[in-house]
Amino acid sequence: MNAGLVHDILDDAAAMTPEAPALSCEGHTFSYADLADASKRAANWLASQGVRRGDRVLIISPNRPSTVIIGYASSRIGAVFVVVHEQIRGAGLDHVLKDAEPALVLTDHLDVRSACSENAIPVADTDTLESDGTPAGPGPLSIDPICLVYTSGSTGMPKAVVSTHAQVLFAAKAIQGRLRYRADDVVYVALPLSFDYGLYQVFLAALAGAHVWLGGSADIGPVLLRNLRRAGATVLPAVPSLAENLGRMLARYGGAPPLRLLTNTGAAMPAHVLRVLRDRLPGLRVQLMFGLTECKRVSIMPPDGDLARPGSSGLPLPGTEVLVLDDEGDPVPAGTVGELVIRGPHVMAGYWRRAESTSERFRRSEGLFPRLHSGDYGWLDEDGYLYFSGRRDDLYKSRGFRVSATEVEAAACRLPGIQSAAVLPPAPGRPEAVLFLVGSREPAEFLASLREEIEPYKVPRLVFRLEQLPLTANGKIDRKKLSVTLDAESQGHSAVDGDDLTGQIGGTR
Repeated sequence: MNAGLVHDILDDAAAMTPEAPALSCEGHTFSYADLADASKRAANWLASQGVRRGDRVLIISPNRPSTVIIGYASSRIGAVFVVVHEQIRGAGLDHVLKDAEPALVLTDHLDVRSACSENAIPVADTDTLESDGTPAGPGPLSIDPICLVYTSGSTGMPKAVVSTHAQVLFAAKAIQGRLRYRADDVVYVALPLSFDYGLYQVFLAALAGAHVWLGGSADIGPVLLRNLRRAGATVLPAVPSLAENLGRMLARYGGAPPLRLLTNTGAAMPAHVLRVLRDRLPGLRVQLMFGLTECKRVSIMPPDGDLARPGSSGLPLPGTEVLVLDDEGDPVPAGTVGELVIRGPHVMAGYWRRAESTSERFRRSEGLFPRLHSGDYGWLDEDGYLYFSGRRDDLYKSRGFRVSATEVEAAACRLPGIQSAAVLPPAPGRPEAVLFLVGSREPAEFLASLREEIEPYKVPRLVFRLEQLPLTANGKIDRKKLSVTLDAESQGHSAVDGDDLTGQIGGTR
């Protein structure tokens, strides 16, 4: 096997099983030989368009084969591909265009092409590109960047994480070593390819010789269940909203798809959602994971390991290290919460054109790799299993005690009648945390039950019930929109105040 550059894993799969299905979307299936050939033609076409080693190629498109083809084609000529969500517009689009300075923009959205001016080309036909052009100059090295992945931008304009060929391949191989996709698997990807969790399914499948079936934003309600059956899906990478949707559809319609494995990262998977899926899909195995864009994955649970160690995100990837440090940067004992710091070959090269932000995340240490300070908090047990407590912005003080929004949300979702929950931590102008619920229970009744589930001082004073929680394009809870919702709800509706129920919930005020 070659596997020194990202496209090598495609070429190796094409050499081993050329006729095996590699990628299906919109009624068309590419074999591994087809996909490799298409990416070679696209590489020549990119070269004919003037794209050179190190140039950025921006793709703004729903999930479709052209995104995968252009990604592999970029690898062949040393270009850097950048996939952003199809719905990007306005200030977000302007920021990415200015920040990435793409040599070429591929999109079918007319308004986006207008904003991109002369270097925008329709993406629709890139899977059948023909060109006499050939790449000029030296090819890429494994230490060269292959992609930019923009973070969600929850605290401002998004930053682009730079990943090299070597980093992508290490991460993909380490993840595949734990998940063990098989050659006969059909991996159904409803997650956007702009989300690295979705993008890496392409690489994991190539390593296994598996078949990727691209879904997308239309996979909601009964459509998801129907598409899973049609694809014969055996593996589903999921975020909680997707898994919850599947559980509801199975309960309503029955007729299980042949899923054998469900994975999760990006947000904590509620235990009640997994109970529903396991009841409806008796052969299903679950592997929970924890990661961040800056290193793709940190830890992965063994299959169904959550049943033996509830709340854990698994063991660190092989060849990597997770440290738990206090505020002074010193290691803490097992069972003690601290900042999660990651070392390993999968840690990003840095943030694109953000030297100051990069230096804030990295601390040099003895040894080969720097330390990535994640800004996330958690703890390790005596056996090295990781437990996630919350992101820096998710931890807050309530009545003098430190509270994790993640813990409160998980406790709320354990209660009967609650489908999902989200906490907005205190912020300037909002001194108290606020809890949003989706479910059938009345907030007053719910609060009484929640005080029996967690310490009273952790129970937010204000609770709102919503029909559904707003989600980002990646299927995560959109806390920016929740803040807007809170302003509207506070003006037009009344919330339940936890202190009104008991006079004094507890803790210090």
